[in-house]
Amino acid sequence: MFRLFFPPAGLASADKKLLLLLGVAFFVGNYDMSVFSLALPNIQASFNIAEEELGSVMAVARLGALPAVVLALMSDRIGRRRLLMVTLLGLSITTGATGFARTAEEFAAIQFCARAFATAEEIIAVIYVLEMLPARHRGWGVGFLAAMGGLGSGFAAFLYALVDYLPGGWRALYVTAALPIMYLAWLRRMIPESGMFDRHAASSDSSSLWQPFRDIWRHHRREMTATALIASAFWFQLAATLYFMSKYLQDTRHFEPQEVSLMFIVAGSIAILGNTVAGRISDSIGRRPTLVAMILLHCVATITFYNTGGALLAVAWIAALFGYFAVEVMVNAMSGELFPTGCRSTASTLRSVCAMFAAVAGLAAEGLLYSALGSHSAAISILSLSSLCAIPVVLLLRETSGTELR
Repeated sequence: MFRLFFPPAGLASADKKLLLLLGVAFFVGNYDMSVFSLALPNIQASFNIAEEELGSVMAVARLGALPAVVLALMSDRIGRRRLLMVTLLGLSITTGATGFARTAEEFAAIQFCARAFATAEEIIAVIYVLEMLPARHRGWGVGFLAAMGGLGSGFAAFLYALVDYLPGGWRALYVTAALPIMYLAWLRRMIPESGMFDRHAASSDSSSLWQPFRDIWRHHRREMTATALIASAFWFQLAATLYFMSKYLQDTRHFEPQEVSLMFIVAGSIAILGNTVAGRISDSIGRRPTLVAMILLHCVATITFYNTGGALLAVAWIAALFGYFAVEVMVNAMSGELFPTGCRSTASTLRSVCAMFAAVAGLAAEGLLYSALGSHSAAISILSLSSLCAIPVVLLLRETSGTELR
């Protein structure tokens, strides 16, 4: 079992270096997004945001995934490498700028931009892995990226433990994150262009920026509809589930920021293994059964987490995060494997945009349910059941594990 966490035998040295660089990109992207969730109570207090308005502020930030469509279109036309650098630099600038926001409106607007760059960066990194690794190792490779993202979230949790002692409080968490992203962008010379994209560009006679959309509409509508429905059903509840974890622990379970950080680090360090384990297992038994099992695990664990205390609280948290990490790996892998090189990035971004709209709708629904029930725990417990709607759609898709990409 333990061997599942390490690189597969036979993986080339160049592939390992590429994975490490792309993994660092995932690390910093997830760090930025995790700070938002962890520091939500501090941000709320800083800007005097009313309880019923929290969902709206988070929803605006989530809408940042929409502009990522443009970046994805460019990635399918001019290459993965250039757009990866653009998104890294953009994420660096917006992450640092977040720490200087003066109002809730400014904060939401800057985070809107940060979400756009982070969404595009993660999609392009996953596409890199799918196009450059051997078919038998693709699942593990995508899982490794997600695991590095989990480490970024863990590092955010570690720093959040010091939030009461840092100059500027939560703002320092954003400002200090900008420099490492700039350094990563400087390392762009070590990242080659995807060979599969180069071959596609050499053989393609189309110069239309909208060609990927036309290809999806003409030849891949069924796959696009299915992946969009799966992502929407799962992410409808996910944003509220993740964003309110820290708030729930502090407001309802009376955790101190340091205790929240400790729980994030300890539980998260175990749950993070869901990325590589799910990826490696899905390479062996298939993406579909792995995805169905992880959706069920996440749903049950989320409901348990928001309705329990004591030791079971930690166990449920580990299981919920483990399931979430694994589902994200499976959806990322399948979304890329179902489409050809010419529209792969565009299809993955359209799926992410659908997930974004679903997340925004879910946050709005959480606000309505909170107003009716008077409890975030009850509201999120009801929302979490939406993820089960994805299971029938998963079973209708073809298996993609081990297939050669076009």
